Amino acid sequence: MALPKWATLDRQTQLVSIFLRSRGFCVFGHPQCSIPEHYYEVYIEGLIADWQADDRQQDTADWQEERKRLHSLAERRYPIRGQFSSIAKDIYFAEQPLFYLLGYGISGLTFKPFARVRLASSFVNLYVDLGDRLRSVSKNKRRKAIRYGKALPLELQREVEQVIRLAVKHYLNH
Repeated sequence: MALPKWATLDRQTQLVSIFLRSRGFCVFGHPQCSIPEHYYEVYIEGLIADWQADDRQQDTADWQEERKRLHSLAERRYPIRGQFSSIAKDIYFAEQPLFYLLGYGISGLTFKPFARVRLASSFVNLYVDLGDRLRSVSKNKRRKAIRYGKALPLELQREVEQVIRLAVKHYLNH
């Protein structure tokens, strides 16, 4: 049986010393104490509740510190001082991908696979016909890629991204 989180070695030692000192009765040494909160059982329940609250507070502080460290790692080069400057805009748009792949699907009319992509910095969604490009993959892998968003094999993924990139460029140029 695992010990509770609050039961550290120091705290267990402290509980034992309180018990030995009070002999299970009033922890403050009053003879024939009539205050129920002074008795060992009731007193340690409050003490344990305080320790648990301290542990929760420490966990929250640790989580906040970890969160702060994780979010401070990604150094952004934009915006440079305040609003976007012309240099910061150029950096931002140069790093922006051309499209975001939202998922794969099968057309209900042609029964051919297609990819749903969203253009960067836009709300426009494009449906790119993939033709027979997914034929080389097993039916199971195709279904997992379409239903659950699982990754395709790397070679096929590059080929599909190239087809999508060409379709997006064609859309943007016309």
